[in-house]
Amino acid sequence: MFAISGGPAKLSDFGEILHPEQASEPILAKPVRSALLEWLTEIWAAEDLLAVDLKPRKRALFHGAPGTGKTTLAHHLAARLGLPLLLVRPERIQAQYMGASAQAIGRLFDAVRAAPEPIFLFFDEFDSLAATRLVGASTAALDHNHTINTLLANFDAFDGFVVAATNMGNGLDPAIWRRFEIQIELALPGDHERQRILERYMAPFVLPKASLAALSTAMETASPALMRSFAENIKRQIVVGPKAGWEMHRDAVISRVIETVKPHPDLGLPRLWNQGLADRSLALFPWPLLKDASAYPADDEPATTRGAVVPIRKPGA
Repeated sequence: MFAISGGPAKLSDFGEILHPEQASEPILAKPVRSALLEWLTEIWAAEDLLAVDLKPRKRALFHGAPGTGKTTLAHHLAARLGLPLLLVRPERIQAQYMGASAQAIGRLFDAVRAAPEPIFLFFDEFDSLAATRLVGASTAALDHNHTINTLLANFDAFDGFVVAATNMGNGLDPAIWRRFEIQIELALPGDHERQRILERYMAPFVLPKASLAALSTAMETASPALMRSFAENIKRQIVVGPKAGWEMHRDAVISRVIETVKPHPDLGLPRLWNQGLADRSLALFPWPLLKDASAYPADDEPATTRGAVVPIRKPGA
């Protein structure tokens, strides 16, 4: 944690700054996509809202299982607004001695207000900072409750965009929850989203339609983060394996990947991890993987020839 005494705090004292050009397009389920588009449209209609004595909402809570893309979505939203995102890490705020966390929160908001351009403020793992207030007069309870009150006061005084992410929405202090004007749950992806995620992260390799569909079914309950890790580690094996002298037949490669890439304990085992090499989806997994779609047989049309992800754009952009 940064030193509390001394000159003004810098944004980098509190976490990483992510710029719009670094953002990637999230693959979203329809309810989340609709909620995001509604919010963006509202932001773009700020002048029309002002005519009826309203302002666009500026605080949102993203909650859901680990690895469902909350940070990616926040970064995408900031990029759509043309704003840099400050990814606030809880360990940069929390401190062991009395009052230090509350003081750090105040310095954070001071630094954001003093920045030369507007900042999109994003709190990661927000439950570790804003859990329900404690009962009692212990030092820990008094300090935590003071931190919550400081957060509330700074939220109320701040006119910029604030998004927080948590895996445990029901663990947040009720007053903190109410400060967020929008609550969006990021559920685990459905089959359509799983196929799009696997397509994206297997690139430049392509999978035939039947193989992609079977792999998606075998990954039911998998988070986007797990699917990305699976796909990227397959590609790493293809590049590194021959250099390291590893066995490179299909079962050896996939076995090494599923042994080293594990689901989050809270999400359970997708079928592929439960059955391993016996999973029926692997009978359709082509090997070696190809980058040229035309090299697959005609009845194995690559899935990448089908519907692409359409990015959210500002009307008229």
